[in-house]
Amino acid sequence: MDASQKPLTPLPEEEQHPAIVRVADATIRDANALLHANGGLKFGRGMIGTILALVLGFLCLLGVLAFHFPQYLTTPELRRAYSVDVIRQILFVSLLISGGLSLANIVLDNRRRLNGLAFLFVVVAVALGGSRVPVGDFPDHTPYIGMDWFILDLLGSTAIFVLLEKLFPLYKKQPVFRAEWQTDMVHFAVNHFIVGLVLLVVNFVIHRVFGWMVHADFQQMVQHIWFIPQLLLCMLVADLMEYVTHRAYHEVPFLWRFHAVHHSVKTMDWLAGSRQHILELIVTRVAVLGPLFVLGFDKAVVDVYIIIVGFQAVFNHANVHLPWGPLKYIFVTPDFHHWHHSSEDEAIDKNYAAHFAFIDYLFGTAVKSKKAFPEKYGVVGDYMPDGFVNQQRFPFRRQ
Repeated sequence: MDASQKPLTPLPEEEQHPAIVRVADATIRDANALLHANGGLKFGRGMIGTILALVLGFLCLLGVLAFHFPQYLTTPELRRAYSVDVIRQILFVSLLISGGLSLANIVLDNRRRLNGLAFLFVVVAVALGGSRVPVGDFPDHTPYIGMDWFILDLLGSTAIFVLLEKLFPLYKKQPVFRAEWQTDMVHFAVNHFIVGLVLLVVNFVIHRVFGWMVHADFQQMVQHIWFIPQLLLCMLVADLMEYVTHRAYHEVPFLWRFHAVHHSVKTMDWLAGSRQHILELIVTRVAVLGPLFVLGFDKAVVDVYIIIVGFQAVFNHANVHLPWGPLKYIFVTPDFHHWHHSSEDEAIDKNYAAHFAFIDYLFGTAVKSKKAFPEKYGVVGDYMPDGFVNQQRFPFRRQ
């Protein structure tokens, strides 16, 4: 047989596809592997820059979409609080950082496919208008998801709390991407995206349940209290309601099914507090905000309280240890709240307060341990399934 007539050897199946399809498939596999990975990051391998480029590029793309569809992708309460010009500047700088990091890694041959994906996010975001997307008039009462709230809180929380966790760690060897971070990131995202629905339900229930208790004269008296005492009173009332509600979650078996989702976190960090059942989120807000609505605290006081509770909710779960001295007997700190999440016998059903630790000391529910910090976290028996959907379904499963 003539050599020219010899049968051709078929190419491997993966090489039969066009090059762009093979690259896309490999990039998807790399991204999927990255999303399912956990553990420490080491300098000098390009991974830190790659992750930063990917995250910023993706958030920039989401931000551009929010500029295009503000009535559906931004939070009305948040829109009234921030400057659009400042947001544009943040978006522009983030595009530069993501694009610069991804291009540098591509040139240096560091994880080229992942950095190519990051650069693609930047290119698409710029093609859609980047930081210069015009925003015209739009209706203010449309259904929405809190895309802007998700983006800004993720950027702010990681910048503040990851830095604190690295500067003042409780557990020095704990990585940023610890086990089950993926589940808690989904909780974080969903909690932010459904903020509009949660506010709608909470406001409806509060007005229906607590509306008959409102007396304008009494509210005016409360609003005439000086700002700092009024703020402290607001925090105290809220924390007393938090204490009662929180204790009920632990002592009523049916309620514990919902609260166990939050307690199933086995590694404490800034993201751990996001793990929460949606129904618990709604019930707790109604229980805490209802009395504040009845008392009629000044709007400025409530606004500052919301900032404080938002900070403490993240900070008290963080992998942070600071020298608090006698303040630890007055305020709830990460040390105090970490014990609440411990699965050790001496910590079960203890440390319920959210703001003021003295409430637990007053009611005899503060942890009394010779150890400075707990060694084990999570629910006793470790029976909670992993994954956001499984955890939302858990309370309704046959026990």
